[in-house]
Amino acid sequence: MTGTTTADASGPAAATDRQMGLTQSTSLVVGSIIGVGIFSLPYSLAGFGPISLVAMGIASLTAIAFAVLFAALSRRLPADGGPYAYSRAAFGNGIGFANAWSYWIDACAGNAAIAVGWVYYVEHFVNPGGATGVSMLIALTCLWLPAVVNLFGIRSVGEFQVVTVVLKFIPLLFMATVGLFFISSRNFSVWNTSGDSSLSAIGGAMAICLFTYLGVETAAVAAAKVRNPRRNIPRATVLGTLASAVVYMLSLTAVFGILPAAALALDENRDSYAAATNSILGGSWSGDLVAVAVIISGLGASNGWTMICAEMPRAAAEDGLFPGAFTRTNRRGAPVVGIVCSTLFASVAVVISFWGTDGSTVFTTLVLMTGITAAIPFGFSALAQIVWRVRDRRAGFTPHFLRDVVVAVVSLAASIAFIYYSRNTGDSWYVVWGPFLMAGAALLIGVPVYLAERGRMRPPEPVEYDPSRL
Repeated sequence: MTGTTTADASGPAAATDRQMGLTQSTSLVVGSIIGVGIFSLPYSLAGFGPISLVAMGIASLTAIAFAVLFAALSRRLPADGGPYAYSRAAFGNGIGFANAWSYWIDACAGNAAIAVGWVYYVEHFVNPGGATGVSMLIALTCLWLPAVVNLFGIRSVGEFQVVTVVLKFIPLLFMATVGLFFISSRNFSVWNTSGDSSLSAIGGAMAICLFTYLGVETAAVAAAKVRNPRRNIPRATVLGTLASAVVYMLSLTAVFGILPAAALALDENRDSYAAATNSILGGSWSGDLVAVAVIISGLGASNGWTMICAEMPRAAAEDGLFPGAFTRTNRRGAPVVGIVCSTLFASVAVVISFWGTDGSTVFTTLVLMTGITAAIPFGFSALAQIVWRVRDRRAGFTPHFLRDVVVAVVSLAASIAFIYYSRNTGDSWYVVWGPFLMAGAALLIGVPVYLAERGRMRPPEPVEYDPSRL
């Protein structure tokens, strides 16, 4: 596989300006996980109430399972494309294409969701009335500024990620430490505000919470851009996910403890972390600082996701599954066609989502659509791991067998649950099933692309069984 050869480069010869080391690849994972999703999450979860903290706990454990899964898979197959590469190597080009297309939709829709969540914090300063047209323009700015950064090449992307990761941790760490001292127990007295059973509330909230962890796989997807991938990808994946999980749980607990769910549901508190910070320190200056940090954070997350949006179709195109135009790069090595097409795709998703809906519904619809399309390649990655580990056992390679199979089974079950609970809330059927309708339409667009490309698809190379990589 072309992607495998590219990603396997290591050592001094590979240490070029076009590759990321452990710090930059960990920053890519953290920067992709911590976008604006967590900062917009309390507003989206307010309808469920503090029971959402249980959902976040389950989502955090699930994310760690996904991180361990992708860490193990990347040691076996450090191929560019990550989940796409695993499903193609295990199940062939047909399944590989479906997973590549689904993940590409996931990345583009996820980038669109970041842009919509970014709007909440930009509108802390401008467009206080929330005029839809202005909100759309703000969201599109969040998509196209990072696209320009990506066009300048991987060195610009990596340096931008390190800077923005540091800045985005400041409000999270503040809330995860100082904020805990300002929790009021009465804000937890009404535990479930959804009107549904606890199980349904946890399931619905978990589908939204899991969106904030999408990004655990980004180092694996960008394997060709990572120096010494067999060493750095597993470490970056696990370290980045653990760091994100700790600040997520603590900071979200603080926000729900500082402001009651009824207050978090108000449009004026869409910028939940800014509102909670103002409640702690008084006035509005502290919330303004948090809003600025989140705005920078959103640009950093969109920056990383723009690269991932381009890397997936490029890896698939090199294997003959996507149109060859996606392999074209500029003189800085940036995949121009992938960056532009992916940003256009995300822009269309933003416009469609704003059309006919408003408030948290726009963000939640994109979040749930992203979850559906991410669950497909995540689930097939888990299946690939199960198949390979069973073959390993038959061949006598048993190290870490139980750990890897248990993690893969948990990841597969979580992927199925992710899809099941991705229904929206609302009175209109097209709002409730909006995530499925948008995901289904986007997946169907891939059918003619597959039919056009299947004649030039190269068969995947067999995966080597090397116990030293397990």
